[in-house]
Amino acid sequence: MTIALLHFPDEAAPATRLAETAGLAAHAVDRHRFPDEELKLRLPFAEAGTFPDTLVIYRSLDRPNDKLIELLLLARHARRQGVTRLVLVAPYLAYMRQDIAFHPGEIVSQTIVGGFLAELFDAVITVDPHLHRINRLDQAIPIEHAIALSGAPRLAELIARKRREALLLGPDEEARQWVQGAAEVTGFDFGVCRKVRHGDREVEIQLPDLDLSGRRVVLMDDVASSGHTLARAAEQVLAAGAASVDVAITHALFAGDALAVIKAAGVDEIWSTDCIAHESNAIAMAPELTEALDQVRRKIG
Repeated sequence: MTIALLHFPDEAAPATRLAETAGLAAHAVDRHRFPDEELKLRLPFAEAGTFPDTLVIYRSLDRPNDKLIELLLLARHARRQGVTRLVLVAPYLAYMRQDIAFHPGEIVSQTIVGGFLAELFDAVITVDPHLHRINRLDQAIPIEHAIALSGAPRLAELIARKRREALLLGPDEEARQWVQGAAEVTGFDFGVCRKVRHGDREVEIQLPDLDLSGRRVVLMDDVASSGHTLARAAEQVLAAGAASVDVAITHALFAGDALAVIKAAGVDEIWSTDCIAHESNAIAMAPELTEALDQVRRKIG
């Protein structure tokens, strides 16, 4: 059985780390955008019959709209060329937030995009998907091999090295699973704030009933998008007397001026995994992704 990994040039660094750790040959996809915004992709397997039996596609789905079209084109073409097993490694998984219709007429994107990926791939591996009303990834992506990993343990190890006796704090109740998981690894104290949202960029944060005086607080969450939730939490933490506040997140989306918003709130350091390439990346997820990939390879052949 032959196996290879495909990636795009903008994600060469994390994809190459995964390929090296997993012992796979890595190949880059040539991507061209026409003036009318259509995409043209060219694969390194130029001749018919040279495709591997199993193809691993590495594509993190931040800025997802073009990337979902890329996956459609790649997967359909690979099947036509005789690839029998397709595995998607998408460290960040898009369109998972909208899991119910909050208002009449809203489209529930989670199950639609999940179904789309299930039609294309035999296995999907991701990290900290934004799941809050379901318990398992296969409820969103209905295939047998839908694997969700977590960046919290690795981030916890980093925090333990950087900030002794840290207090781990979730900026909202949805972050409890990541903060609690990190606390179990480190033995650090933890708490969770309460968030009242007044819009995409307007939030109110209520601190938990903890003494923050003199504490070195680390805010933990799965994703930072606009940055306003983390910024408001950091301001409240410092106003309550904390000695310092840092941020540890799995997915560094940082849309627009989010990074500047967080830093302006008094945050010292920002650490993220390499699930989304960003200057704050401090943890490589290749070892965890390799373990999951090996598990999938044993099961699907």
